[in-house]
Amino acid sequence: MNSWLTIDSDDLRHLPIYQGHPTRSKNTYSGNKDELSREFRLGWTGFVNWMHTHDMGITLFVITDLFESEEFCMFISQLLTDFSDRITFGCHGHTHRSWSAWPRDDQGFSTMLETSESILTTKVGSHYRRFFRAPNGYIAPWMASILSRHGFLVDSSINPSWLVKKKSASSWKKVRKAMLEHGIVEREWLTSFGLPCNGPALFRFPLAMNSKRAWKKAPSVLKSIELEKVVNEQEHIVTLYCHILDFARKNGTWVPPLF
Repeated sequence: MNSWLTIDSDDLRHLPIYQGHPTRSKNTYSGNKDELSREFRLGWTGFVNWMHTHDMGITLFVITDLFESEEFCMFISQLLTDFSDRITFGCHGHTHRSWSAWPRDDQGFSTMLETSESILTTKVGSHYRRFFRAPNGYIAPWMASILSRHGFLVDSSINPSWLVKKKSASSWKKVRKAMLEHGIVEREWLTSFGLPCNGPALFRFPLAMNSKRAWKKAPSVLKSIELEKVVNEQEHIVTLYCHILDFARKNGTWVPPLF
């Protein structure tokens, strides 16, 4: 058993309170949408500093409208220079639209994937993997056939906790079945005692105590040369994830609570 360590690239403007959700996105982002937030810059610096302290393989799930920022493009270019042997990229959408929270839209979802993949292929080349993570974890069975048509090998969107089951318009069981039928390996997020352990759960009391304990007990993290295990459905892989913005916590000194 191994852990797959993944990081989402959401900036502040991608938070559901600002965009992507039909009922939760009620606020207007006050920052410049063409520029990275101060928090993102601080988080990126913390992330890079942390990368220099270990040799683990990392998959960064990118929201590709970030590449509209020249500063983000420079960040990625430098990341590829410094950590070329252990950084890979997956698709987190072109924006942070919570697809399954909206009415079904096959064409819109397909067009989005085309746009996002084209950008990733251009910007990171061979470091891109056909791995998908639905923004905010909103995944539905109907999305499986479209992901398959675009050649995706892995989905990592299911948070199999009873606390968030409402994010699946049908059920996690139906999502798993759809992915299996279309040849896509589902890599679900770590839970402990049926509670979520990734993303916001790392910081929200009382979930944080359970989450940090689960991360410290997680199996060894995959190295980049072992990444093929992620696409092998026979391998038991625990998926861990946090956000670039999380690295801005504690004035840029926060690091994942591993081992």
